[in-house]
Amino acid sequence: MTAMLTEQQFDRIFSNHSPTRDSLIPILQDVQDTMEYLSPEALEAVARYLNLSENDVYGVATFYAQFRFHPPGRHRLKVCLGTACHVRGSGLILEGVSRRLGVVPGETTEDGSFTLERVACFGSCALAPVVVLDDKVYGRMTTRKTQKIIEDTE
Repeated sequence: MTAMLTEQQFDRIFSNHSPTRDSLIPILQDVQDTMEYLSPEALEAVARYLNLSENDVYGVATFYAQFRFHPPGRHRLKVCLGTACHVRGSGLILEGVSRRLGVVPGETTEDGSFTLERVACFGSCALAPVVVLDDKVYGRMTTRKTQKIIEDTE
């Protein structure tokens, strides 16, 4: 993960997009793909390139749930809250994980180990409830099983 993009990285991203407001979301996506989040400095650079105010850029970025404004943890733990997962207890799993890690969804643990996220649906309803740790999908989860994968990861 990069704390700040270099001028060359920004130039590479900007060269793929015209300097118009229509490019704002694709540029933000490219910056986040590179940095893993949107830093204040990155938002400022995007605003400069597109000749927009930083408030305009921040307003658009905060409107969409896909954008993050803090570096993610070393591990990303996602709990599905889609209908199938919800009716099979994913809300309880999320509550238990939140208590265990001491963070609410969207936050990262103080030590930077885990970022907790809630997801609307993974499309793995037959495995409900589903938890994803980094890129590994865990199906038919319980609070206890989820606590175990956290312990095994720490």
